[in-house]
Amino acid sequence: MLNSASTSSVAGTPALSGEDAHALLNEIETLGGRLATVRESIGKVIYGQREVIDQTLITLLAGGHVLLIGVPGLAKTRLVETLGVVLGLDAKRVQFTPDLMPADILGSEVLEESEGGKRSFRFIRGPVFCQLLMADEINRASPRTQSALLQSMQEYHVSVAGQRHELPRPFHVLATQNPLEQEGTYPLPEAQLDRFLLQVDVDYPDHDAERTMMIATTGSAQPKADAVLNAEELMRIQALIRRVPVGEKVVDAILTMVRAGRPDGSSLDIVRRNVAWGPGPRASQALMLAARARAVLDGRLAPSIDDVVALAGPILRHRMALTFAARADGVTVNHVIDKLREPLL
Repeated sequence: MLNSASTSSVAGTPALSGEDAHALLNEIETLGGRLATVRESIGKVIYGQREVIDQTLITLLAGGHVLLIGVPGLAKTRLVETLGVVLGLDAKRVQFTPDLMPADILGSEVLEESEGGKRSFRFIRGPVFCQLLMADEINRASPRTQSALLQSMQEYHVSVAGQRHELPRPFHVLATQNPLEQEGTYPLPEAQLDRFLLQVDVDYPDHDAERTMMIATTGSAQPKADAVLNAEELMRIQALIRRVPVGEKVVDAILTMVRAGRPDGSSLDIVRRNVAWGPGPRASQALMLAARARAVLDGRLAPSIDDVVALAGPILRHRMALTFAARADGVTVNHVIDKLREPLL
């Protein structure tokens, strides 16, 4: 049965006729089988992290970048490596360290001399020229190096020595980060944080998942993931996501929640008292795309309010900052977000 949200029309998502809705639903149902295989292949390697896997897939299906936060040893790096295999993307890995320079990521020009004695500059591409870049422990590097990714994440090209170089498509950054409480880390700039579609908090696996992982990964045969998609198919899926209609009620729920998170003009006392700055318009855009992707991942034609509620945390938690007094009082961003989505429950 079609979701009632599919009959509403909003800007950028025109109402679908019955025939068009049926064709779109067939595409989504066919895609559902492929995505189930993607989940199964990832599950061969990653144990007990279904929510983390789904949120990461939602980010990629929506065409965005994801920030994975958790203590070492929770398979964040392994998840990114597995996604590169399963999605058939050209993947590269950069280990961020305090001495890493921007040129180590973007590339640099070198002076070469031909046999005839003619000198010229040649651009040597850095690891950012790939389809899936794993920025491992991104907050170990200095802010200058972190910001080197800013242009590529937003504009999909880099500029070196005044020359513009286009990045391959699709292009996604999957960054891992250690909690800031650990020594030797640097907070990411707010502008770069906002470029990540989702912030996914990776927690410890439950007892059964950890038991399965311990047995499966310490034997003679190591589990391996299988390739399911390729870059062209992923880009077609991303285009399909943008065709998914969004109902007026869902659009209003997104706008109401995001705007309520801004201390100026918010109707919520907890926001006015504790939030230093709230989510900008990019948060609304991210929720719109991610809600569509979550619906498609579940085989539904259109997103619902439940999708907005489920994605509020990963979308908003890195786009809000608390005042010093709020942190001293023990208030957390997650607690504020819970209050923002209460009216939607």
